[in-house]
Amino acid sequence: MTETYKVLLLPGDGIGPEVMRQVRKVTDWLGRKRGLGFELDEGLLGGAAYDAHGTPLPRETLDQAHAADAVLLGAVGGDRWEDLPFDKKPERGLLGIRKELGLFANLRPALVFEAMASASTLKEDVVSGLDLMIVRELTGGIYFGEPAGIEDQADGTQRGVNTLVYTTPEVDRIARVAFDLARKRDKRVCSVDKANVLQATAMWRDAVTRLGAAEYPDVALSHMYVDNAAMQLVRDPRQFDVMVTTNMFGDILSDAAAMLTGSLGMLPSASLGEPDANGQRPALYEPVHGSAPDIAGQDKANPLAAILSFAMMLRYSFDREAEAALVEHAVSDTLGGGLRTQDIMQAGMAKVSTTVMGEAVIREMDKLHNEGQ
Repeated sequence: MTETYKVLLLPGDGIGPEVMRQVRKVTDWLGRKRGLGFELDEGLLGGAAYDAHGTPLPRETLDQAHAADAVLLGAVGGDRWEDLPFDKKPERGLLGIRKELGLFANLRPALVFEAMASASTLKEDVVSGLDLMIVRELTGGIYFGEPAGIEDQADGTQRGVNTLVYTTPEVDRIARVAFDLARKRDKRVCSVDKANVLQATAMWRDAVTRLGAAEYPDVALSHMYVDNAAMQLVRDPRQFDVMVTTNMFGDILSDAAAMLTGSLGMLPSASLGEPDANGQRPALYEPVHGSAPDIAGQDKANPLAAILSFAMMLRYSFDREAEAALVEHAVSDTLGGGLRTQDIMQAGMAKVSTTVMGEAVIREMDKLHNEGQ
């Protein structure tokens, strides 16, 4: 019997529709060869939604998202919408859907495929074999704390205020995501804070420590100040398995970790919410790369991050580990065969289009399937 999963596709702007077409090839293949059924719906978000409805996040899209088991986004934004009012900008659509779905945990893997190790700006022996997961708290912290704003002073100067606020329940729920992930990996969590300076993160450290001792005694927990963590990421990134940290620290560290892999065009991500009574979490998956309007419509974009984001969906939303691993293995083998889109092009490799790269991944999936993997 075919298992059916309801997936909302939000191609978005720029190169989003192009990379999403390659993901559809993967869903079609899994239906034919692995008996997975995908009930695919498609909606509008970002600039495309503004052009059609005058808002970056239409009510219809929210209804579609709530009805889906998981959401896959292509990209949002672009130069053509830069002059819109702040609340109409494409990026507000992304922030809005995250808030509407209650997505508080951002998962950013930093995985170095063997064929891409030489593309990193760090030495190959430093990054080869890297498999790191950064778990970023997404809905609290200094980005959302109150009071916040810019105040005019009596002497003609201004005072800017942002407030770093966390509660124990907010820390516990993001820490549980990290601990649960670690249990399926190498059973190591490093919690990153600035507890020597910031009281809010001293509370964070205490809460993570209590939770780890009470509920996850099988997972090794360590703590690291954020400045040292940044240094260690470029000195010896393989020392980490799962890192968990605040909204702002995670924003910074995940982008630093991204460059260890050689290209933003290779990186997937997931944003997860609270599980329901059946254990199902609302989830949105998206490639880390932007909308790249300069190459949109030219069949030059790298579709691998979108395909790998879909692999994360298979793993974390649908518990299809075998199929997730197969997709990731196929991507690795495609790169090992020397194919590169322009963003990851290296000397001696074959430069290919978005379409050709997607087709190559499908061929490798066929090979792996026929070999019984």
